[in-house]
Amino acid sequence: MAKLVRLKDIADRIGVSTVTVSKALSGQKGMSEELRNKINVLADEMGYVPSVSRKMGNTVKSYTLGVIISEAYMSEYSSFYNRMHQQVSQIAMDKGCFTMLEVVSAENEKKKVLPRIISDNKVDGVIVIGRLSEDYLNMIKEESNTPMIYLDFCNHSGDEDAVVSDSYHGAYVLTNHLFNMGHRYIGFVGTILASGTITDRYLGYTKSLLEHGHPFVRDWIIPDRDLKTGEMDYERFFVLPEDMPSAFVCTCDLTASMMIKRLRENGYKVPEDVSVVGYDNYLFPGLCDLKLTTFGVDSYEMGRNAVINLIRKISGERYRQGVTIIEGHMIEGESVKRLDP
Repeated sequence: MAKLVRLKDIADRIGVSTVTVSKALSGQKGMSEELRNKINVLADEMGYVPSVSRKMGNTVKSYTLGVIISEAYMSEYSSFYNRMHQQVSQIAMDKGCFTMLEVVSAENEKKKVLPRIISDNKVDGVIVIGRLSEDYLNMIKEESNTPMIYLDFCNHSGDEDAVVSDSYHGAYVLTNHLFNMGHRYIGFVGTILASGTITDRYLGYTKSLLEHGHPFVRDWIIPDRDLKTGEMDYERFFVLPEDMPSAFVCTCDLTASMMIKRLRENGYKVPEDVSVVGYDNYLFPGLCDLKLTTFGVDSYEMGRNAVINLIRKISGERYRQGVTIIEGHMIEGESVKRLDP
């Protein structure tokens, strides 16, 4: 198979930036006609295949945006990312753009297989929803130079563009709420270091504990998923401690629903015996018959920021670089009981 010719390859040959090459090939202003012609001639000689929107003519402002999601997030109950994908697609259409989805298998991620929508030049830029391995993402950068925005995660590498919720603050607010409701013994449900968001939520939880003079108890940190694969497993995890706290902060609503199921199986009532809070404000219908107290993530605003930033990044306009944090808010449900002083 012929090697994919990237904008960076053309830019390196001429000695200009990839942004300049992109502008030249899309007919944008900002350079001399001599340089524009030189870039177009070299692109033809090197066999560069333009992406979909550029094939449609220089006057078209529409772009095709790729959406990449790991297959690990596309299970029956992982509907938070399904909703996020739908919102991104709708926002892109409102901006005159189109989206193409590719689900990356665990095998392709491990073997570092470039997504087809990128290798076949089907898209102008990519939004990655949910964490993929840093090695895999670096491979995409090196092999294609495709503009990318990460959504709902970041790697803190210093050179990435991402839109995330305020996980640290959200878990801090939820834990403070439990203290305000009279709880003093509070556990955490989530596998620390399985993802950046889980770790940030754990740190928000521990900040609240420390401020209230209650250092964490190791036995009250309950894993919910495999550390390496990130796969949630009800049978392997969610193991209750012998000495129970009065409340648990869960890393997401799905985890909270499973924790409630485990508590009930062991004879505990929620919230009469144990209180539980979640995170996300999104749960697959039918998984929990109790309205959770949770932290609402503004997934629409996150998607809107990701789409707008990516469009600007593709077109060479100024955009907000780095990590953008979108605030959320606590939503009181029925899963927390107030304890007597």
